[in-house]
Amino acid sequence: MVGSRVRSAVVRVRPWLPAVAVALAAGLAAVAGSYLAVGRRPAFVVTPFDRLVVALSPDALIAFAITQLGTLGHQLAFLLAIAVACLAFGLAALPGVALLLGRGPAAGLLDRGRGKAVVGVLLGQALPSALAFGLTRSRPSALGTAAGVGIVLLVAAVATVLAAGTDRPLGSLERRRVLGSLGTAIGVSALAVFVHGTGEESFPSPLEIPEDARPAVRESLTRAKEQSLAVEGLEPLVSTDFYQVDIGNVDPAVDRDEWSLSITGAVAEEQEYDFADIEAMALEDRFVTLRCVGDRLNGRQMDTALWSGVPVADLLEAAEPSGDRVILHGADDYYNEFPIDALWPGLLAYRMNGRPLPRAHGAPLRALVPGHWGEINVKWLTEIEVRDEDTMGYWEHRGWHGTGPVETVAKLWQVNRFDGGRYEVAGHAYAGTRGIEAVEVSTDGGDTWTEADLSEPLPGDDVWRQWRHEYGAGGRHEVIVRARDGDGNLQIPEEDGPKPDGATGWVSETVGPQ
Repeated sequence: MVGSRVRSAVVRVRPWLPAVAVALAAGLAAVAGSYLAVGRRPAFVVTPFDRLVVALSPDALIAFAITQLGTLGHQLAFLLAIAVACLAFGLAALPGVALLLGRGPAAGLLDRGRGKAVVGVLLGQALPSALAFGLTRSRPSALGTAAGVGIVLLVAAVATVLAAGTDRPLGSLERRRVLGSLGTAIGVSALAVFVHGTGEESFPSPLEIPEDARPAVRESLTRAKEQSLAVEGLEPLVSTDFYQVDIGNVDPAVDRDEWSLSITGAVAEEQEYDFADIEAMALEDRFVTLRCVGDRLNGRQMDTALWSGVPVADLLEAAEPSGDRVILHGADDYYNEFPIDALWPGLLAYRMNGRPLPRAHGAPLRALVPGHWGEINVKWLTEIEVRDEDTMGYWEHRGWHGTGPVETVAKLWQVNRFDGGRYEVAGHAYAGTRGIEAVEVSTDGGDTWTEADLSEPLPGDDVWRQWRHEYGAGGRHEVIVRARDGDGNLQIPEEDGPKPDGATGWVSETVGPQ
């Protein structure tokens, strides 16, 4: 009985398989067409699905992705969002595909041939296009979606019309339709990737000082370059590849001519500033290091740049806040809450390394809060809300508590081997506004310690330093590094993972001849 039911179900489903395959190809082409039209921007049809994937992901899964997978976790989430989007647009295209291929109750209402093909293509385009516009409110994205679907369905329609009245076997025709549709969808996707690449911004190296840089910026970047230790393979004092962690995979595209920043809540007088107001204020340059609370003990989510902007105090003083807490809101719907005392010495940056702030790093304006974990340095800043009671920020709702000062850390990022059994180990050390007083290195597993050479400190209270140590050793051995902050406190030795409030421990690595 069960076997006959299964066979009956297979018989009913089998005629639909070619239509489903063509519809899925149309869904892929719909996503590719949108990407070709608007790129990796908020109007891209995958953006709402990316937000949905993030919102529905269990907190434990997000914590695993952040701490264990890093950027790979973001990429996998984005691929899942793309797959879900392709499925959704494929389902939207299915009624038109079914009509085009002669499936479903509506197929018999039209004669075989050109009439049914035309109606099938138009219907197959209309529903995905309407879905795209409903999700993004973007006409270019909707038109790109319709074009992508239309190209795929046109290939299937041509095959249908050419086969009308012939004696060609049905199975052969359906294979041609499916393969042609799939090949077309892949072609549209390849064209979109060729035009827009991955959609991630490329930034000029900070080692290349802009020709129009102000003298103060030129002097600061030159100083950072000259003070960087001459260690092969070690990133300089100003990072050449700044890390990026956001709640989504598609960055907001904020028009600075329409952007504004408001200061609201428990203040004597609410304030609002447009970008021209911010630019008219006195400009200040600061070297600032940021470290993600999800950064592993020897991870790479810690970087430094020369930021330019206006002191937060200039804006807060005008508002006269009365609350002791503050929530920063971003255009990506991200928000975080922390004590207002931490914000007072902060900077609102709109330039980075002598250039306009990149979209990926929060353009037109982002917050920089000295000495605290990266999660409270909100990007695409739109509102500073002052409060007189505690609440929780975005990541606190997901089990993190990274709103406090950063932990002291020394990273071991480079090992160089020289002739004669000589080794050079090097890295960066950071302790927030406490500064770095010393980095100690053990080459015998912790039995003895030697102070490493440090780079000269850059100007600023919240900046990392480089360290290096050269020594001789035979065979394999364990190298351990630890930092001492400017208050004289040694880096916490007990090893603990990033969640919930930042990784601790001493970094160690086994070193020896290759």
